[in-house]
Amino acid sequence: MATRRTFLLTGAAGLAALVIGFPPGPRGPARAAGGPAVMPDDRQWRARLSPAQYRILREEGTEPPFSSPLNDQHGSGIFACAGCTQALFSSAAKFDSHTGWPSFWQAMEKAVGTRTDNSFGMTRTEVHCTRCGGHLGHLFDDGPGPTGLRYCINGLALSFLPAPA
Repeated sequence: MATRRTFLLTGAAGLAALVIGFPPGPRGPARAAGGPAVMPDDRQWRARLSPAQYRILREEGTEPPFSSPLNDQHGSGIFACAGCTQALFSSAAKFDSHTGWPSFWQAMEKAVGTRTDNSFGMTRTEVHCTRCGGHLGHLFDDGPGPTGLRYCINGLALSFLPAPA
């Protein structure tokens, strides 16, 4: 028979889990409605990506701030998914957010999906590639006009394709 103390302790533990969130882990890559179009097996992902890219794209990791050369990429072109080469962001939407990660105020149409991320005791909006489901970074509402959005993206999750000359 459950005691009042057991009931209260169980309720308090459940409430604490909801408030602080669950750590990242076995959720795995995001799945868009109908599932991503590109889903190699784990062995193929590991062969295709560097260990750091695998940690970010497949295990929802984050690179250290100010570590990506793409922070300083200001040429005209397209930023694509490093996992599947889907075009994600135009260089015309890139801006310097001074956060240490490549930032964009708009994604290309239907290129990224989002879902709620409650890890690390906070609620954020995770951004993922709609083709392969790879984790890209997070979306915030403190960006510049015209959208007011800031897609804060891991540079290792991207490749840069320069515009033809």
